[in-house]
Amino acid sequence: MVIKPTVHGDARGAFAEVWRENRYAEVLPAVTFCQDNVSVSSRGVLRGLHFQKQFPQAKLVTVLEGSIFDVAVDLRPGSPFFGRWVGVTLKPFEQFFIPEGFAHGFLCLSEKAVIGYRCSDYYHPEDEGSIHYADPDLAITWPITENLSLSEKDAQAKSFRSFCESLKNR
Repeated sequence: MVIKPTVHGDARGAFAEVWRENRYAEVLPAVTFCQDNVSVSSRGVLRGLHFQKQFPQAKLVTVLEGSIFDVAVDLRPGSPFFGRWVGVTLKPFEQFFIPEGFAHGFLCLSEKAVIGYRCSDYYHPEDEGSIHYADPDLAITWPITENLSLSEKDAQAKSFRSFCESLKNR
């Protein structure tokens, strides 16, 4: 779900209300958030596709500065959308809600991007999984494909097929 808060701007800058519990309860009624994170990236940085196995997180991603291409991949076994992805380009103050059970990744499109994301569960490093961003079975259409900057962990992430095999072994 993409959410576009009202932005009030003038010559001095801009203001937007990006979280108000009683307002968001109408569109996200079953989500309680417990952790806020901030990420800063430069053009071509690709982070993801990350997920937590036993402690899945819903995320409300908000671009605070710059622009990103944000991707969510459905990892919910039995879902009619299992293995499908959705990608959206987000600019300042625009938000993308990602439910529990999805892998998440983003690509910085601007010179610099600052992203805030609110999570429904705490980060558990030992529980994190990742799927390679360029997995051919997912066939994500990233808007930039050359000169990407990845962490070592993301560069060596497993395939979607490997993730599917791990579900059979649970």
